[in-house]
Amino acid sequence: MQSVRIPDRKQIVDKAKGAFVGLAIGDALGATTEFMTPQEIKLQYGVHKQIIGKGWLYLKAGQVTDDTEMSICIGRAIQKSKGWNLSAVAEEFADWVKGRPIDVGSTCARGIRNYILHQTLEVKPSRWSAGNGALMRMLPVALYTLGSEALLAQYVVEQAHLTHNNPLSDTACIFFGRLLHEAMMGAELGLGPLLMHTKSFVNEYPDFCYDPYPGKSSAFVVDTVQTVFHFLFSTDNFEDCLIGTVNQGGDADTTGALVGMLAGAVYGVEGIPKRWLKRLDSRVYSEVDELAEYLVDHSPVLSSLKD
Repeated sequence: MQSVRIPDRKQIVDKAKGAFVGLAIGDALGATTEFMTPQEIKLQYGVHKQIIGKGWLYLKAGQVTDDTEMSICIGRAIQKSKGWNLSAVAEEFADWVKGRPIDVGSTCARGIRNYILHQTLEVKPSRWSAGNGALMRMLPVALYTLGSEALLAQYVVEQAHLTHNNPLSDTACIFFGRLLHEAMMGAELGLGPLLMHTKSFVNEYPDFCYDPYPGKSSAFVVDTVQTVFHFLFSTDNFEDCLIGTVNQGGDADTTGALVGMLAGAVYGVEGIPKRWLKRLDSRVYSEVDELAEYLVDHSPVLSSLKD
């Protein structure tokens, strides 16, 4: 991908915060409609657009699920280790599972359990690990590797293989990281580089073709990516993008988290409706806001540019 002129620190941090807060907002909004069909959502809510909790997990309003919690685990590991340390990430995941989280995917649980029992840092390749569990949590890696595609590709796959070792998952994780890098450097939607590079990506990996949109929003990473791309590129603001996504149902907390992450990086925190920001769990909001700034400020490449 082409390099983009580096904006000032404040702009980058704002977009990083937009991405992490946007992920949590998308998770909290989408959790309500997870596993529902669009028809069921319409019958029950008309259009679901308020953070009210509930859903199959009986959440409190503003509560988040594993998408945000596992992302925070990775951010904490980088902060505590003062750098990339895969064992530290695995330990954070292990502590999280031992704390009995409200939700954890079966593939994630299996990989974390292997680490707890055998200190396994890479699960075996499997066609059954093409879910979205590695993709949903890769944001902190993208923030920390800003400025380096090589570090992004290495670290994002390492964290993925703790639980998911599948080419489709790896490919999606790397490309979403690249889109985040571009968005944080000021790339816009419309007919800009984000769309151009996504079209090139789909040409290279036609499994992920999203136009015409197949209409599936399951936890299969291909369905997840197609849903995120469809709503990201067919809307022009954070609110419409996220509402369209979560009203598609299916794995709505994860599709919501991922589209919130990318849209948050494009539109910044100021693009997120204030009614949603007020409803998000305040402790989660504070931590993701702080972690976003830390990860960007301690990115090895950006740090070296300041020295």
